[in-house]
Amino acid sequence: MSMNRREFLQVLAVAAGGGMALHTDWAQAGKAADTLYRFPRSGNVSLLHITDCHAQLLPIHFREPNVNLGIGSMQGQVPHLVGEHLLKAFRIKAGSAEAHAFTYLDFEQAARTYGKVGGFAHLATLVKQIKASRPGALLLDGGDTWQGSGTALWSNAQDMVEACKLLGVDVMTLHWEATYGEERVKEIEEKDFAGKIDIVAQNVKTTDFGDPVFKPYVIKPINGVPVAIVGQAFPYTPIANPRWQVPNWSFGIQDDNMQAVVDEARGKGAQVVVVLSHNGMDVDLKMASRVRGIDAIFGGHTHDGVPQPVVVKNPGGQTLVTNAGSNGKYLGVMDFEVKNGKVAGYRYKLLPVFANLLPADPEMQALIDRVRAPYLDKLSEKLAVTEGLLYRRGNFNGTFDQVICDALLQVKGADIAFSPGFRWGTSLLPGDTITMEHLLDQTAITYPWTTLTEMKGEMLKTILEDVCDNLFNPDPYYQQGGDMVRVGGLQYTCDPTAGMGQRIQNMMLKGRPIDPDKVYKVAGWAPVSEEARGAGAPIWEVVAEYLRSIGTVRTVQLNMPALKGVAGNPGIVI
Repeated sequence: MSMNRREFLQVLAVAAGGGMALHTDWAQAGKAADTLYRFPRSGNVSLLHITDCHAQLLPIHFREPNVNLGIGSMQGQVPHLVGEHLLKAFRIKAGSAEAHAFTYLDFEQAARTYGKVGGFAHLATLVKQIKASRPGALLLDGGDTWQGSGTALWSNAQDMVEACKLLGVDVMTLHWEATYGEERVKEIEEKDFAGKIDIVAQNVKTTDFGDPVFKPYVIKPINGVPVAIVGQAFPYTPIANPRWQVPNWSFGIQDDNMQAVVDEARGKGAQVVVVLSHNGMDVDLKMASRVRGIDAIFGGHTHDGVPQPVVVKNPGGQTLVTNAGSNGKYLGVMDFEVKNGKVAGYRYKLLPVFANLLPADPEMQALIDRVRAPYLDKLSEKLAVTEGLLYRRGNFNGTFDQVICDALLQVKGADIAFSPGFRWGTSLLPGDTITMEHLLDQTAITYPWTTLTEMKGEMLKTILEDVCDNLFNPDPYYQQGGDMVRVGGLQYTCDPTAGMGQRIQNMMLKGRPIDPDKVYKVAGWAPVSEEARGAGAPIWEVVAEYLRSIGTVRTVQLNMPALKGVAGNPGIVI
């Protein structure tokens, strides 16, 4: 898309009507509109990629992290660069629209300048524009699409199923989709998606005989070139999420099987082989170094908005590894030049989706309005007003996570609160009203129950050490996803560079050391054990009660651990 001045002025008029702040720097926004979406076609095979939209049908704000630590060989490497380090690595101008899209820098002011991001109606416009210039292009969905909003939860994912069909998704893989249960996922695949969208996952098999649950890959022609899309679902789904939701399915990384599938696809004539992955970027980078014959990995799970692919060498040549962020903020566009049966060149761009710079697609907007209509009264309930920025993203804590922990402490009467290190959840600017919809954006899952458990100090350390190892193990294949558990009440020191069992130190509660033998009352939510089903009120009820009682969320003070061993690490700015 390339706008002339008259067209851009029309977009500005629409933007103003849609709520772009009156003090916006129009000249700055104008430059962004005229350059962001100018990406002429190159080559003869094009693939578009979205991932981790977490059921966000409407435009939102979403703050990128200021803490995304890389440890060991991953230190200083993509995707573990934040703020100015990321801008420098990708030669992005500070203060630009791209700087806002890819970093947390000057977030509040930039958010008011450039407006909200994402929204399926605006994404649909961009997809149509890119596809119009690239005949035969396919749209790939990396998963975490059906979960993350109240409407997705209450409609049993049907709102997102309809939106993805209308968006024109061709192939997808999955992670949080599995938390709707095996029966629901297969129902959607066999009924709603039949003949429209392929679900692929080479690493999901039955637990009894090891039969494939989904197609491991599909081969689709693009302008006469056979292109194989291999699926890689989140390997640790039954560990990170409840096993009882997928009792008959096994997952895992499965490098050997991936190699066999890639070889099979090549043997059937595929001239381009890509992997649609929900591994997380560090895992994708390692897989790319071990498996031959993959031209590109379109990755997700870790929500890393990476402007350009990382080129990974392997015994078969090289593999491009990409990751397309989250929350509908981006559309990845990969153009391959295929000659003599193989990839001879490529061009890639990760396009930010700015809602004020892309008109809403009327058909998609009508669908969104229709699926939201039955729930508007519940979604629009006003719970409180926030004085400061509320966000969830970063290795250790976010301000909305802190609000959840504070609510658990107060409502459940606990000494300590734990909240999962989820990466999804929209951001709110200072002065925004917190509605039930915003709260559900942080909490809408199919196992939302709260718990209150008596736990010895020794167990507290064990839990923190286990989660920390899942995040900072030097081998990406032992990282099971998510960020560090968010903690309320408890203070501690963390050394991410230390060995297993040695990362958590100096655990304190109200100025006193945690006694390994003393019992503490610990509140939490999202229990994965089947025994905890229905244990306590859903988390959104607990947090809503807290927000109604206080009325105003004062500027939140993050309960961050004291960090050791990370001085000079370009994955952290505090």
